Amino acid sequence: MKKLINDPKNVVDEAVAGVALAHADLVTVVTDPIYIVRKDAPVAGKVALVSGGGSGHEPLHGGFVGYGMLDAAVPGPVFTSPTPDPILAATKAVDSGAGVLHIVKNYTGDVLNFETAADLAAADGIEVRTVVVDDDVAVKDSLYTAGRRGVAGTVLVEKIAGAAAQRGDSLDEVAEIATKVNSQVRSMGVALTPCVVPHAGEPSFTLAEDEIEIGIGIHGEPGRERIKIEPADAIVERILGPIVDDIPFASGDKVLLFVNGMGGTPQIELYITFRHAFEVLASKGIEVTRTLVGNYVTSLEMQGFSITVLKLDDELTELWDAPVQTAALRWGR
Repeated sequence: MKKLINDPKNVVDEAVAGVALAHADLVTVVTDPIYIVRKDAPVAGKVALVSGGGSGHEPLHGGFVGYGMLDAAVPGPVFTSPTPDPILAATKAVDSGAGVLHIVKNYTGDVLNFETAADLAAADGIEVRTVVVDDDVAVKDSLYTAGRRGVAGTVLVEKIAGAAAQRGDSLDEVAEIATKVNSQVRSMGVALTPCVVPHAGEPSFTLAEDEIEIGIGIHGEPGRERIKIEPADAIVERILGPIVDDIPFASGDKVLLFVNGMGGTPQIELYITFRHAFEVLASKGIEVTRTLVGNYVTSLEMQGFSITVLKLDDELTELWDAPVQTAALRWGR
């Protein structure tokens, strides 16, 4: 194992300290308990958005804290949910009286701990709504999950709901927008290599040199099948097919196409896969009107990628285009 770390026990603390120094204009980091908030939190009269989960998926979630997106992010240990205490502390820190929306990826630990924190916040008079993201079409009832996993579609939920909150929507309206995005977004991924969790010191699973895992989870959970590696276009077709068939997406739809790297995939390869995904959608009469390509929901140093497709309408497009200023996404300001 070769990693740029010191003590494996301090990886999250030291990384978050780095975030605080690198993005001091955007965020403030609290260390006991640990969470990240936007610099101007709480924002008077605005619904606050809080998300979080295990570390190792950066820039998710801390990289999306700032204007037009999240008000707070709560990092847990690598691939492990944060406990209710920091979630509650973050919720209190960003509440301005307009209520708080929790955006939670569908993993059992995340769901339970955010639920506990929401109950405790309610006891303190804070109104909380929760939207659980479950966009992964690969499998149901996976290693960490009852139902479908929450993966790269989480970024789109956070961005669009964040824009709704920023324009002044009510808590119910922001929760409704987030729910709508989750209902219209689908994702699936593939792994070319495993990743190494720092405290484990060995790969989280094994793949032969000529094997890939179709439908991998962002913690290295098993996917649909393990096959011999194929050309990029064939792999794209394998994972895009189930995505398109799921809602299903249809000719005439306008969509956002998001190709996400798992942490160890060069950008040049992501653009190769994006090109063919765009072509396949076009061949089905599905028009790509918005795009995102890059490493946004990673699995440490895993080589691989995921494809996410979101069905757009005028309102979702407007909210996607709205200004955002975070460490990992910024435009329009």
